[in-house]
Amino acid sequence: MIVTTAIAWWVWSAPWATSVPTAAVTGAGAISFAPPPVAPRLSIVVLPFNNLSNDPDQQYFADGITEDLTTDLSRIPDMLVISRNSAFTYKDNPVNAKRIGRELGVRYALEGSVQRSGEQVRVNAQLIDAENDAHLWGGRFDRTMDDLLVLQDEITSRIAKDLGVALISREAARPSERPDTLDYILQGRAALINALMKPPSRDNYVEAAELFEHALALDPQSVEAKSGLAVVLSIRVINGMAGSKATDLVRADSLADEVLAALPRSAPIHAVKGTVLRAQHRCEQAIAEFETALASDRNLVFALYGLALCKLLTGSIDEMIPLAEQAIRVSPRDPSIGWWYFWIGTVHLLKSRIEEAVVWFEKGRSVMPGVANFHARLAAAYALSGEEERAAAELTEARRLNGDIYSSLARVETGGDWGVPKVRALFEATYFAGLRKAGMPEE
Repeated sequence: MIVTTAIAWWVWSAPWATSVPTAAVTGAGAISFAPPPVAPRLSIVVLPFNNLSNDPDQQYFADGITEDLTTDLSRIPDMLVISRNSAFTYKDNPVNAKRIGRELGVRYALEGSVQRSGEQVRVNAQLIDAENDAHLWGGRFDRTMDDLLVLQDEITSRIAKDLGVALISREAARPSERPDTLDYILQGRAALINALMKPPSRDNYVEAAELFEHALALDPQSVEAKSGLAVVLSIRVINGMAGSKATDLVRADSLADEVLAALPRSAPIHAVKGTVLRAQHRCEQAIAEFETALASDRNLVFALYGLALCKLLTGSIDEMIPLAEQAIRVSPRDPSIGWWYFWIGTVHLLKSRIEEAVVWFEKGRSVMPGVANFHARLAAAYALSGEEERAAAELTEARRLNGDIYSSLARVETGGDWGVPKVRALFEATYFAGLRKAGMPEE
């Protein structure tokens, strides 16, 4: 059972990044700026969001969005985020990203607006390259005013996640003649995203692992590099892409423990440890790590994903879909969202809700058509619903994409973790039975 993981957390959640003020108030009350250094690779100022509502009393909500985004973006590993106090000196002034970038020594500026009309709220955000004033990314978020604090938290978390993916991808693609530790870390994160988005390949995971190894060679104490390598090693074991499962798990476990020793309160690191435990088939212990992570950061998608899978594998099947729905709500454009659809569909399949399962598997297939797992699940679901031709076509495609696993039921059964006995029995009665009806041989 090849699985993957949501990775949006990796580009924005980290406790070692900080917000850095650069402006000072002189005795005369004027703002003065020290000559800024060369803008760091990942550096940004969140400019005060404009209040476009007719009611000026709604300014507090726009200011709250600005402050929360400053906090959330400061969690991106290696990100320098200008403090709120410095950013607000630009309030009510025309935006000139190039000038602001020079004054603050940052590479990016985030600007936006908030508009409230009755119970509806619209937030717009734009990422600007402060070097050339180019527009790089934009997002619009529409919500109802059900709970103001929850709404504000959800909007800022979503913007931070979407923006984090955009920034990491852009910076990882920048050419560098002499890569440093940060170059390799950024490239490693981008390679991990690539590995999870593409059909399973050992080469893709090897590339990601090697990049983090290069980073560690330059800085053996880098918690970011250790965390990244631990994630890659554990996920490639889970996905059946490891050359040596035992070697990868020992190394991943050691790296996770080293980082936890340095950062015992880090939510992302507890999620990393949980992933290692899941790869070791120790889901009960993994659940404790994921829950510890979520107690500190309830929007940590990586931890939500791990907790959901471990709940399924340990028999708490009904708890999985709410966790998946929470993650989709927080990160609706997550690069790995197809896998959330996959596991929601799997729960419906195990519960013999075949029509609902088909809907979710088809959604996942539309996002990741080159991944065999979706076609295999659809083959079983179609067969169970009596659609023999569609089942046969999906099984043929699954075999084309991954003939090693989907050549026989014996290979499918030995290729994955099917959970505790009562969960495995559900897979036997639904998924395996459907594959037999679709035409998959026993051996």
